[in-house]
Amino acid sequence: MIESWLECIRCNKKYDLEEVRYNCTCGGTLDMRRDLSAVDGRELKQLWEDRWGTKRGIYASGVWRYKELIFDCDESCIVTRQEGNTRLYEAGKAGEYAGLKNFLLKHEGENPTGSFKDRGMTCGVSAAKFYNADSVACASTGNTSASMSSYAAIAGMRSVIFIPEGKIAYGKLAQALAFGGKTLQIAGNFDDAMELVQEVCRELNIYLVNSINPFRIEGQKAIGFEVVQQLDWKVPDWFVIPGGNLGNNSALSKGMQELYELGIIDRIPRIAVIQAAGSAPLSRMWKEGSKFEPVKDPETIATAIKIGNPVSWEKSLRGIKWSNGIVEDVTEQEIMDAKAMVDAAGIGAEPASCCSVAGAKKLVEAGVIKPDETVVGILTGNILKDPDAVIGYHKDELGSMGIKGNYANAPLLIEASVEAVRKALS
Repeated sequence: MIESWLECIRCNKKYDLEEVRYNCTCGGTLDMRRDLSAVDGRELKQLWEDRWGTKRGIYASGVWRYKELIFDCDESCIVTRQEGNTRLYEAGKAGEYAGLKNFLLKHEGENPTGSFKDRGMTCGVSAAKFYNADSVACASTGNTSASMSSYAAIAGMRSVIFIPEGKIAYGKLAQALAFGGKTLQIAGNFDDAMELVQEVCRELNIYLVNSINPFRIEGQKAIGFEVVQQLDWKVPDWFVIPGGNLGNNSALSKGMQELYELGIIDRIPRIAVIQAAGSAPLSRMWKEGSKFEPVKDPETIATAIKIGNPVSWEKSLRGIKWSNGIVEDVTEQEIMDAKAMVDAAGIGAEPASCCSVAGAKKLVEAGVIKPDETVVGILTGNILKDPDAVIGYHKDELGSMGIKGNYANAPLLIEASVEAVRKALS
């Protein structure tokens, strides 16, 4: 078993794993750190190769396949739905749209509850079991609540969800309710809900599983691990990933850093984090060279990343700098046009996911990404997470949000006759 501990990213203070903590006494967020000095990277890589294709049990999971660098706990603690194992698609029309010859899309919407959150949640809820918790809680714009309530149900735990009233896609809320989550709608936005849930967890002794939880980040590292394994351990030039609470790209860079340290990969991929322009505190900080300032009233159709005060911004910034990466933001129109291309390619994804494609296109046009470089875009959620956005775009009914259906495929109302069909198809 690899020696592990929690460590503050600001002051480097260390904490034993036996203690439930989310923050350092200095206020900094915590990382899980490992002593990798005695780990043979070649042996570990071969072990992961041997587990590939496992049909049952924990190693059939696309997260727990990499258990040694996720959470090396006793197997009795692990709560899994065999998450991960998502496909890596040729981008097709979306690649042409972005101006890239070698564009691949990793579709995390193919996880059990329809988003990448399942990778972090299997680890977060397993940690809750490790700490003998009987209740878990989160603040959510949708995907986190859907995932948490599912995994809590499997583990026999109570799940408590804090959501901003009226600001959640119904496809996601429906999942949380169906899986038995106790859902509390509060006045305010996601950041208000996040502040409240942290206070509630402290006062009521409930285990918090938002991405401030260091175990969540560990599970999400498996996205990057799985991509490079799918590419036979060849590293893409770029990862392009949406940025909301910024845990996902924090996890990606941390995982790549561990693989590089172990010699499992021989070069460092660059990471581009793409935010929605109406909810882009990290992008503003990056471009202006200013200190981090939250966005008070974030606004975007990409509800999964409508977060003005992301808790993982420090981890995120650290990983972007390590990878010689970049932060960019895209408009509502750019997001929905890119989504139309992803959907038309037969792949499909929720709006926030398509920031990857919109951002890749923008960075190609700016000369930052070269057209012949190998780029992996992360699609974070299933197309059915937000069907209202899809229908609204294709019926060109999003004008109030400043969005035109530039690539709309509107349904046609016709008479019930062969002649009417012939006319419509012509």
